[in-house]
Amino acid sequence: MEIRTSATGNGDRIVALLEIVSPGNKEKRGALEAFVDKAVGALDCGYHLLVIDLFPPGPFDPQGMHGAIWKQLKGTYDAPQGKLLTLAAYAAAGTITCYVEPTAVGAELIPMPLFLDPGHYVNVPLEPTFGAAYGGVPRRWKQVIER
Repeated sequence: MEIRTSATGNGDRIVALLEIVSPGNKEKRGALEAFVDKAVGALDCGYHLLVIDLFPPGPFDPQGMHGAIWKQLKGTYDAPQGKLLTLAAYAAAGTITCYVEPTAVGAELIPMPLFLDPGHYVNVPLEPTFGAAYGGVPRRWKQVIER
């Protein structure tokens, strides 16, 4: 998802991205590296980023997707025990700042900031959005998912 804002007389420009990690982003080293490269490239371009990683870490991202992104940005991240899933809001303004919310299966998803510029953001209502989307899933697929 891209958030666009009007530039003076030149049309739209990207200011923020929201990325939802899928199992396919984690199942192969190349897929994970492509996701990380895309995220870091967006931050390098000055785009703010919200990454929602609700799948357990795998062999290629032992600290989750945020850990892999942060490692490429020359940082370290250790996911807290029992909270291996991550919500990460990155503000890109010269120095990249990240606000990380570790979470776990079954925990309520808190609203997360999506930055529009380094000092302004909108809260993304993750739990109500998930609830509304899941409400539209046919019953037979809910039974498959909930097993």
